[in-house]
Amino acid sequence: GCVLMVSVVEQLAQWHNSTVKAAVERLCNYIPGKYQLMGHMLCCIARKMNADVVCHSLKLCKQDPGQPLCHLYAPPKVHHLWELMHPFSFIFLPLQKSFMGFSSICAFPLLANLCEKIKYVLRNKLPFEDFDGDKFSTFPTLRGYHWRGRDCNDKNTTVYPGRRPDNWDAKSDSNCNGIWGVDPKDGIPYEEKFCKGADSRGVVLLGDSAGAHFHIPPEWMTVTQMSAKSFENLPVAFSDELDWPQFSEFTGFLNSTIGGWTDSLYLRLRKRNRCNHRDLQNISQNDTESVNIAAYLSFSLARNQLLDNPAIVIYATIGNDVCNGNRDTLAHMTTPKEMLSNVVQALRYLDSHLPKGSHVILTGLVDGRFLWDNLHDRYHPLGQLNRDVTYSQIYSFLDCLQVSPCSGWLTPNETLRNLTSERALQLSNVLKEIARSEKFANFDVFYMDFPLRQTAEEWHKMGGELWQLIEPVDGFHPSQIAAALGTRITWQKALQEWPQVLGKENPFNDQIEAIFKDQGGH
Repeated sequence: GCVLMVSVVEQLAQWHNSTVKAAVERLCNYIPGKYQLMGHMLCCIARKMNADVVCHSLKLCKQDPGQPLCHLYAPPKVHHLWELMHPFSFIFLPLQKSFMGFSSICAFPLLANLCEKIKYVLRNKLPFEDFDGDKFSTFPTLRGYHWRGRDCNDKNTTVYPGRRPDNWDAKSDSNCNGIWGVDPKDGIPYEEKFCKGADSRGVVLLGDSAGAHFHIPPEWMTVTQMSAKSFENLPVAFSDELDWPQFSEFTGFLNSTIGGWTDSLYLRLRKRNRCNHRDLQNISQNDTESVNIAAYLSFSLARNQLLDNPAIVIYATIGNDVCNGNRDTLAHMTTPKEMLSNVVQALRYLDSHLPKGSHVILTGLVDGRFLWDNLHDRYHPLGQLNRDVTYSQIYSFLDCLQVSPCSGWLTPNETLRNLTSERALQLSNVLKEIARSEKFANFDVFYMDFPLRQTAEEWHKMGGELWQLIEPVDGFHPSQIAAALGTRITWQKALQEWPQVLGKENPFNDQIEAIFKDQGGH
C-alpha cells in the first residue's frame, strides 16, 4: 500500500510537471472527505528516492532476517541503501510513531465496541445495520443490500426477501418483491394471481473474492486518468471490502460502473419470473476456500426451511483452495480428501436448512495458467506512464512479500504453474464426483466446469483481447466483462441441461410490471 501510494505521488508530480508537495495536495483534493491522506512521506520523496526506499525507511515495509529485500522498482542507488537500513538518520521518531499508532486505533475505549461489531459483521457475513435481525438491511454497504435483497421493513423480523407470502400479501408486502394488495376488479390478491404456482426461487452464492467481485479501479493508480471523479466511489468501495457484489455474475442487480455491463443469474431469474424480485444472497468472502464455507454458513445463510421459497445455491470457490501466498505453496493447497470433507459438510448443512425443491450447482476451479500467459509481459497500471512495471514484476513483488493472491499461478516457474493447475483439476473432479454420487433430501446437485475457455472464445469472437477478461490492478480476478460473459454461458448451459433448475417463465410478467409502474414502483 505504501509503495503504491508513493508511486502514484511521484507519477502525479511527473505528469503535471509539479513539485512533490503539489502532487500530494492534488491527490488529497481528489480523495473525498475524511479519506484524505497525510503528507508524511514528503521529506523522503523530495530526496528523489524511489517508492521502495521511502516505504522501507518509514518501516511500513520490513525485511525479515534471512529474507530477500522486497522491491518493485530497480534497486536503489548505493547512498540510498545506507539510509534505507538506517531510517532514523532522516526520519523523526514522532513520524514513525504516528504510522505505528494508526494500526492500534481500535485500542481506544470509545472505538473498541464499534471495532468489535465490525469484526463480527465481517467474520459472519452479516449486515452491519439490521434492526430486526432477519439478516437483511435497508443500508447498501457493510454487508447490506449490495449483498442481499433489500429489506422493505427493517422493524419486522417476519418481513424479508425470499419468504412465501403471508396470506398472499393482501394487506402488505411480506417478501419485499413489490407485489401486494388486492385487485379491485375481482378481489383476488395480486400475489396470488401472479405468483401462485410460478416456481418462485432465489439465488444464493457461496463464494470467494471472485463471487464477491473484487475490484480496485485502475483509475486510482493511473495518473493520466486520475481526477476527483475517479475517487467518488471510494467510501462505497471500502465499506464493501473492495468488492462489488451489486455487479457480480451471480447476484448483480445494478448497471455496472466498473468496465463492462452487468448480467447475472439473479437478473435472469428475475426477468424469467418477476416474483423473484430481491431474492438474492451473496455469501462470499475474500480469501475464502472450501474449509471456510461450512464454518460460516450457520451464521450467514438466511433461509427458513418451512417459511421460504426454494433457492438455487451456487457453490463457487474457484481458486483459493489452490491459491495462497506461501513460499511452499503446494504444501498449503487443499487436498482432494479435504475438499471432499469440506464440501459434503457444507451440503449437509444446506440440506437441513434449504426448503424442499432447491438446487445446488457446484462450480469447478479455474485453470489459472490463463493469467500468466496473457498478462506477464504487459505493463501494469502503475507502469504505464514510464513503461517500467510489468505484471511479472508486480507478481514477483507480491510473492516476495508473501502476499501474492496465488504463488502457484502468478510465477515465472512453468512447472509450478502446471502443478497448481493439476491440483485444481483434481479438486474439480472431487466436486464432479460429489454431484454424481451424493444424494440429499431437499435439493439435487449439479456440476459445471468454470467456463473460462468458452468465455475466452466468445470474447475473442466479439473482437476483444484476452487480457481484458482479467482485473487490471490485481492481475488475478475475472473482470466485469468476464463476469457478464460467464453468466451468459452458465445460463445457456442451465437452459439446455437443467431447465428444471431455473423454474417456469411467469406468463404474468408484463402485467406485474404494468401494475408496479402504475403504483410508482421501481
